[in-house]
Amino acid sequence: MSFSALRRAVVAPASSAARAFSTTSPRPLAKITIIGNLADTPELHSTSTGREIVRYAVASNSGPRDNRKTSWFKITSFAEGPGRDYLMNLPKGATIYVEGDATVNTYTDAQGQTRTGFSVVQRSLEVLRRPQAPEQGE
Repeated sequence: MSFSALRRAVVAPASSAARAFSTTSPRPLAKITIIGNLADTPELHSTSTGREIVRYAVASNSGPRDNRKTSWFKITSFAEGPGRDYLMNLPKGATIYVEGDATVNTYTDAQGQTRTGFSVVQRSLEVLRRPQAPEQGE
């Protein structure tokens, strides 16, 4: 069997199975995964339509120990019911794993300057570690 015939035999099945799990066309997306610490306890806010959302910030460190850089991410969650209650009760300093949709927004501030903002809408969250409570009597 020639190399080109062998290549066709291997590549053809792979290319036809590329999206076998879905009949819809692929859509563009921007996802982000963040592992970091809660900067403060999450806060409940109301939108102009009256919907309640949860906002919180995550600090994520990168780089070598002697030259650490901290990146700050503002996260918005539309969780409701028990999911929102769980999120609202997370303590400052908890190490969390967040998956979300990322968007870049351009807007004009109060001084007329064009600004760019990066926002993350939470899709899933997992607590990796809760901060240790101080021991009684110390």
